[in-house]
Amino acid sequence: MHSAWGGRRFGPHNSEPGPSHRDGVAMTPRPRGRPCAPPSALPVEVDAFLDMLVAERGAAANTRQAYARDLSDLAGFLARRKTPLAKASTDDLRAYLHSLSTPTTQGAKKGMAPRSVARRLSALRQFYGFLVSEQRRCDDPSATLDSPRQGRPLPKYLSEQEVTALIDTAHRRQGPEGRRLAALLETLYATGLRVSELVGLPLSAVDREGRFLTVRGKGGRERLVPLGAPARDALAAYLAVRDRFLGPRPRSRPQPWLFPSVTAGGGHLTRQRFGQLLKDLAVDAGIVPSRVSPHVLRHAFATHLLDHGADLRAVQGMLGHVDISTTQIYTHVQTARLTRLVEAHHPLARVGDAPPAAPSPPRAPRQREKADDR
Repeated sequence: MHSAWGGRRFGPHNSEPGPSHRDGVAMTPRPRGRPCAPPSALPVEVDAFLDMLVAERGAAANTRQAYARDLSDLAGFLARRKTPLAKASTDDLRAYLHSLSTPTTQGAKKGMAPRSVARRLSALRQFYGFLVSEQRRCDDPSATLDSPRQGRPLPKYLSEQEVTALIDTAHRRQGPEGRRLAALLETLYATGLRVSELVGLPLSAVDREGRFLTVRGKGGRERLVPLGAPARDALAAYLAVRDRFLGPRPRSRPQPWLFPSVTAGGGHLTRQRFGQLLKDLAVDAGIVPSRVSPHVLRHAFATHLLDHGADLRAVQGMLGHVDISTTQIYTHVQTARLTRLVEAHHPLARVGDAPPAAPSPPRAPRQREKADDR
């Protein structure tokens, strides 16, 4: 079995929506959610706001696109009310948020989940706060809007046995494709990287000894993440065949990506394509494909580390979380699992049940194996 830290056998065991790709070749996406106005219809205020996100906050391209989609959708809603985006009132924004959570047609489609509406409201608040700070309007119409009530769903993750099954299945695949998939999977589970961080790793991210990765995360923040022995071995095996994934490129312009793609025009493997590869791998490993995604493996990394006694602050640093409260959600996973365990097996939890049978003689405890490079 694998440990989330990258070692083997040391204990019991919104991907983001986007267009589909095949190693960088875009395929026609299926429309999701509410239709958005075309990017060319965005007002100049939105362009200025998006430029600020990139220049001052170091927002990634995916983050910029998400804000553009959100504000484009609002602009389309306000256009039907004959109201410019920059001059929307609190009532306009309240009506817009209400429309998000309302089914589009009777019984045909559910409205947005409270969590999605809250994320959309966050984008509006930042946009109108920007307009006020730039003196493009004197009031903030989003200031008095209430966030929707939302529960806090626990992260979805795979058991250690399931992750081991995925990794073992990847290692059984032959050829360069198999080596690349094994390296991707071992690296993801050993480091807990976001999928965009993983596929966008430069070749220089791996240090000379191969023991650490230098990762540039959200906001341009860098962090150092250790690599366990299985991940190092998988990367070494993949690097021996990495040239197979290089497209035609002059020697004077070497390919900078750790996971390049022949069909990406000199770019790297796309996150959408990696997600597709994981789904195919899940089928071969006997796991329901809908339960497997790069982000689920990121959750598994954090959950399994905490299960084996890792420090919460250390996990926070490896995940690249700015706020410790974001990482603490994984402690709720442990609490929920312990609650189910007590309810299922503790004698006092069996109200009205027959007394439990006498326990069998205890077995000699098995010595836990030490994790590699813990």
